[in-house]
Order: sequence, then C-alpha cells, then structure tokens
Amino acid sequence: MNFPHLVSLAAYLASHGILCLRFTCKGLNVAYRTKAFKAVVEYLKLHDDYKLSGVFLAGRSMGSRAAVSVIRQLSQGDDDDDGFIQGLVCLSYPLHRPKLQSKLRDEDLLLITCPVLFVSGSADEMCEKQLLEGVVSKMKAPRKIYWIDKANHGMAVKGRTADDVMKEVNAQVFSWLRENVQLQQK
Repeated sequence: MNFPHLVSLAAYLASHGILCLRFTCKGLNVAYRTKAFKAVVEYLKLHDDYKLSGVFLAGRSMGSRAAVSVIRQLSQGDDDDDGFIQGLVCLSYPLHRPKLQSKLRDEDLLLITCPVLFVSGSADEMCEKQLLEGVVSKMKAPRKIYWIDKANHGMAVKGRTADDVMKEVNAQVFSWLRENVQLQQK
C-alpha cells in the first residue's frame, strides 16, 4: 500500500479530483489477494454510506493480477457484471515469472471485457513486451498498452529519477481514466 509508485499515483489522481482508496494485502498468495480485493469492491458497491455509480480498479504487479481475477470473477459468477467496475489499470502486470515465458498468466485477461490500461516497462523481466502485445491482441476488452522505455518491473530506468518516471506514469493513467469516463458518459 505504501509502495512509492502507488503513493505517487494516488496523490496525483487525488490532486486532479479522482478519489482513491488504497489497501494492502500481506503475502504473495494471489488467491488471498483476490479475495481481499473482491471484499473491498463489494463493500464499496453495497455500503449505504457510499453512492458510487462505478469504480476503476488498479494494481501494481501481483495487485494488478488480483484485480484482473476479481473482474473476471464478478463478470462470470453469480454476482453478474452490472457495470460497476468501469475499467482496470495494470501497472507492471506480471505476465510470467522471470525467465519462464512459457507459462503465461493470461487466462483471466482473455475473459474480461471492461477497458484495460497496461503500463509496463519495455525491459520488464516479468512481462516481455512481445508476449504482452500478443496476449493483448487476443483480448475481448478495449485495451491500451503504454510502454515506459527501458523500465524494468520496478519501473526503474537508468539515467532517470523515480519521480520523473512516475510523472510519466501518472499522466498516462490520468489521461486514460479521463478518456474512459468521458466515453461512458456519452
């Protein structure tokens, strides 16, 4: 939750009028993270104190994988998709383990239908550029990939500060969110 990229993105979006809720999940178990993420989404959707017409989900690395799983579960289960989840932002989606490109984590991606923005580094050791582009070309969902040139999985780029890279990431995410909210209001 206090990962510098997420803090930076949430602060940027909030300063531009977009409410952000951040939460953390301990451990790397994707099933546990998905369960926790789903509980947060259901709470926001059903709690009487909040009158939200919809949300965009986002996550970084394993968090983005959990967000994808939540969207797939909600759109295919008894919960049936009612448009509450309006889109998804995946920062450094872990498409495969390092040096294990033969086992892609793409099953859920191929089943979701809400708009998706991927922000990945062109040198991400867990998301080879050509492989992500291949998966994205098969997706049913409206999708966009934004590549951070020479960035690794942690979005580090030699010769650039972390703040500089995050300014680029934040601007892209905000622009995409604004674009998708406008499309849904038409």
